[in-house]
Amino acid sequence: MATDVGKPEMCACFLGYAPGVSNRRREIMEALRELAELTALDEGSSQTFRVRAYENAMRAVESLDTDVDTLTPAQLMKVKGIGKSTAQKISEYLQSGRIDKLEKLRAKYPPGVVALSQVPGLGPKHVKKLREELGVQNIEDLRGALDAQAIRHLEGFGEKSEEKLKRALVRLGLETGEKRTAIARAMPIAERLVREIEQMPEVVSAAYCGSLRRMSETIGDLDIVVAASAAAPVFDRLVAMPLVTEVLVRGDTKLSVLTQKGLQVDVRVVAPEQLGAAMLYFTGSKAHNIKLRQLAMQRGWILNEYALEDTATKRPVASLTEEAIYAALDLPWIPAPLREDTGEIERALEGALIDPIELDEMRGDLHVHTTLSGDGRSALEQVLSHASARGYTYLAITDHAENLAINGVPRSALLEQRAELERVQENYPDMRLLHGCELNIGPEGDLDYDQDFRLGFDWCVAAVHSHFDLPRAQQTKRVIKAMQDPAVNVIGHLSGRMIGKRPGIDLDIEEVLAAALETNTAIELNSALPRLDAALDVLRRARELGVTLVISTDAHHVDELDRMRWGVRWALRAWVDKRRVANLWPRERFVSWAATKRHALAL
Repeated sequence: MATDVGKPEMCACFLGYAPGVSNRRREIMEALRELAELTALDEGSSQTFRVRAYENAMRAVESLDTDVDTLTPAQLMKVKGIGKSTAQKISEYLQSGRIDKLEKLRAKYPPGVVALSQVPGLGPKHVKKLREELGVQNIEDLRGALDAQAIRHLEGFGEKSEEKLKRALVRLGLETGEKRTAIARAMPIAERLVREIEQMPEVVSAAYCGSLRRMSETIGDLDIVVAASAAAPVFDRLVAMPLVTEVLVRGDTKLSVLTQKGLQVDVRVVAPEQLGAAMLYFTGSKAHNIKLRQLAMQRGWILNEYALEDTATKRPVASLTEEAIYAALDLPWIPAPLREDTGEIERALEGALIDPIELDEMRGDLHVHTTLSGDGRSALEQVLSHASARGYTYLAITDHAENLAINGVPRSALLEQRAELERVQENYPDMRLLHGCELNIGPEGDLDYDQDFRLGFDWCVAAVHSHFDLPRAQQTKRVIKAMQDPAVNVIGHLSGRMIGKRPGIDLDIEEVLAAALETNTAIELNSALPRLDAALDVLRRARELGVTLVISTDAHHVDELDRMRWGVRWALRAWVDKRRVANLWPRERFVSWAATKRHALAL
């Protein structure tokens, strides 16, 4: 059975969209992405003509300069990357909210089968064989087949394959029967539902809550709280959405449905004056809420999903906003990502709550791709214009280095890009343009190009893109060797994980962080929802040791510059010390620090 050892990764694209992309365009892109995913399962390969056609069309829709719903089938066919068949499917969705071909594929490949395809080592061909020969239809069936040692007897598998699959399930947290949805898949559904609910005439406000609001890597169910004058019309419109496939429970104020992705969504409607209490209650965590209730009881009050209430008078003390409830309990407002029983209430009572990073405090983005990378989808000038509009005072362009298969860039093209950046710098007097590169860390820690060429860059990200199954000692050694190179400023997406799809590489984190301090190398907090890498435990340990961090988007399209908001929230959940985040520093300090390593280690 094939493994991912030696196989370079492709970028994590199209998993969560930025506000810059219209709602309709988001829906079309998601439908095309799902068509590509299910067609790969249907045809037993992710490299077939149809799969590529859907992926190309998805990129084409993303890059449109006009609203997709204004285009006729004939006009769509004139768009590069959209063929006749795909244009018809897009028009079908625009007219009816569904695509017949997609509905048939969903019936043939339900969410349980799709989940199988996301287990490392199980490509479309392997999933097909498991279904046909062993009747494996979901993760639970896969665990049963592994326990029965039935998989080793299939052609293309073996005992080693079984062991790797068992390890993959454990590392992905799928060894138990609990069904979880990765944040990158749940967040677009949550944002889409909230947007559509807020447009309903009865609705005052809506928000997703639960573990998703707390920025958990995976969630069980999705909780949405709605403040509205009436629940019934809200529920009527919700169950009619194409996104909803099944109604599980419908009551006076609660609706539970299943989406096309198999995600359960629980919607609760409350009176507008109860919104704060409901959001607090349904956001959790359970332990956080218990501590709040204890504080309320000490005052002779009770706290529930409707209000903070005086038990003697039966009158609400606070209920409209979360801030009002916390204030009544003599607490500052505690952001949702901190509500995890990590001592946040005790620190708040002591006045020692973390000083959170605000999105508008970010001074620059240090991991950004253009069309020069094989998987980049925005031209250099577009990237510069959008970054400038965000108020950044510095920006690093970091296209892929030459060793990343089809996405890599030869040195001649990078030199041309450097010259272009020098030419346009005067157009951006308030933003320092840094010419960078994303280097690949080879299995022995080797990097792209020669050292003299690497030292010509202003900023270098080094990252693992292949050989994910190496032993811990070798993985640790390769990352530390890359840190020791004088050109490397930061290690990007440290573990290489893809949440819910691929576990991170096995590293000795203590050794890696010690080397980061010794070599003055930063650790990246990659803001892409599929990654959120480095992980929480790594970031918390980095804080304890004083390791320098950077929060970057790894954007491959200008709309993905908005990923920074996820990075800021992830940093908050990890209790990151904002003083150690390099791209919060003023431009002069940052540029000086970025050059220090080159000067010190190159001597």
